[in-house]
Amino acid sequence: MPDIQLILRSTQVITPGGSRPASIAVSGGSIAAVLPYDAEVPSTARLEDVGDHAVLPGLVDTHVHVNDPGRTEWEGFWTATRAAAAGGITTIVDMPLNSLPPTTTVENLRVKQEVARTKAHVDVGFWGGALPDNVKDLRPLHDAGVFGFKCFLSPSGVDEFPELDQQQLANSLGEITDFGGLLIVHAEDPHHLTAAPQRNGRKYADFLASRPRDAENTAIENLIAQARRLGARVHVLHLSSSDALPLIAAAKREGVRVTVESCPHFLTLTAEEVPDGATEFKCCPPIREAANQDTLWAGLADGTIDCIVSDHSPCTTDLKTPDFATAWGGISSLQLGLPAIWTEARRRGHTLDDVARWMSTAPAELAGLTRKGAIEAGRDADFAILDPEATFTVDPAELFHRNQVTAYAGKTLHGVVASTWLRGRRIADHGVIGEPSGQLLRHGG
Repeated sequence: MPDIQLILRSTQVITPGGSRPASIAVSGGSIAAVLPYDAEVPSTARLEDVGDHAVLPGLVDTHVHVNDPGRTEWEGFWTATRAAAAGGITTIVDMPLNSLPPTTTVENLRVKQEVARTKAHVDVGFWGGALPDNVKDLRPLHDAGVFGFKCFLSPSGVDEFPELDQQQLANSLGEITDFGGLLIVHAEDPHHLTAAPQRNGRKYADFLASRPRDAENTAIENLIAQARRLGARVHVLHLSSSDALPLIAAAKREGVRVTVESCPHFLTLTAEEVPDGATEFKCCPPIREAANQDTLWAGLADGTIDCIVSDHSPCTTDLKTPDFATAWGGISSLQLGLPAIWTEARRRGHTLDDVARWMSTAPAELAGLTRKGAIEAGRDADFAILDPEATFTVDPAELFHRNQVTAYAGKTLHGVVASTWLRGRRIADHGVIGEPSGQLLRHGG
C-alpha cells in the first residue's frame, strides 16, 4: 500500500459488503484499503478511533437548490455547503434554476462555477437545464461537464425556467439521448393541475387537492412512453404519488432506462400532521397521506425507488406566507435528511446499510460519480460519522442554511452526525464547520 496518513476505525463501518468492524486506511485523500478492525497502524499514520459510531460513506445529495447567484438571499454556496457538511453530506449537485442566471448555457454555468469556487465546504457539481428554446445548448453544456439536464413538465414557479410540452420534451430528450446524457424530470401534468380545484387560504387540504396524484401519474406515464420510444435515460424527481410505483416497476422490468428518487419529507412527514397555515410544509408535488407514505417505503424496500435526496428548496422567511396558494413551495432539509430518514427507517426495520445505499451509493451512481458513494479501495475518503442511538430536537436556530425555516422544527430525531470527512480531512466536527475545501466536479472528470 502507499504511505498511509490516516486509519479511521469503528465497530460499525458500512461497506458494500455490509456493516462490520473495520479500519479504513486513507492515503492522499483516497481509501487505500478497508482493513480488519485490529489492523496494525502504520508508523506514517494517525489513528482516529470513533468507537461504536457508524461510519457511512459521505452522503451524495443530487437535488439541491443553492440559488446562487441572483437569489442568494434565499440560499448560497457558503451557507448551503456548510449545512451539507453538518448533515454528513460530502457532495451536492446543484439544480439549474432559482439562481439568476439559470444553468441553461455554458456561459451561465461558468458564472455559477466562479461563484461557488471559493465558497464550497463540500464537493459541488451542476445540473444543466432543458428549456423550450435551448436544445442547441444541451450538448455544449454536457461537454462542459454538467451531470445531466433538468426539465419541468408544468410551470416551475420562476419565469426564467419555463416548462416543456410533450413535443419540446421529445426534442430535448432526442438530443440528450444522442450524446448519451440523462434527463431528470419534474413530473406533474399541467392539464391535471389546471383541472384541479384551486383555492386560496390556510387549509392544507385545499392545497393538497390542487396537486392531485393523477398529475404525477400521468406525467410519469408520458415520460416513460417517451423514454421507451427513444431509448432514453430518464430520472423521475421527488416522487410523491405512490400510485405511480406499479407503472415504474413495470417499465424497469421491461428495460426502460428509468430511475426514481423520493425525499425525506415524503418519507417522514404526512398530510395529516400539517397544521393549517404552516406553509413551511408546502412543496410541489405535495406531502401526501400516511397510507401513501407506507407504500413509498415499500417501493424503497423493493428497489422501485432508487434513492433519497433532499430537494432542498429554501426561500426567505417572508415568502412563506400563511396562504398555501401563494407561499413559496419548498422544504429546507439539507442538514436534517440523514437523521430524519434514519429515524423512520429504524422504526420500519431498515438498517444503516439501507440508508447508505439510498442516500450515498444510489445518488452517486445516478450522477456517474464513480469516486463517491461507497467505502472501498479507490474511492474518495468521504465519510459521515453517525451516532445512531443519540437523539436531538430540531432547533431552527442551530441550522446552517441561510433562512432557518424548516418543517422539522421541534421534532425529535434519532442519529447525530458527529463529524464529516472529505477526502480524508475532517470538515465538520460536532457542529463546528471548517474552512471551505470542496472541489467543483464535472461529469466524466
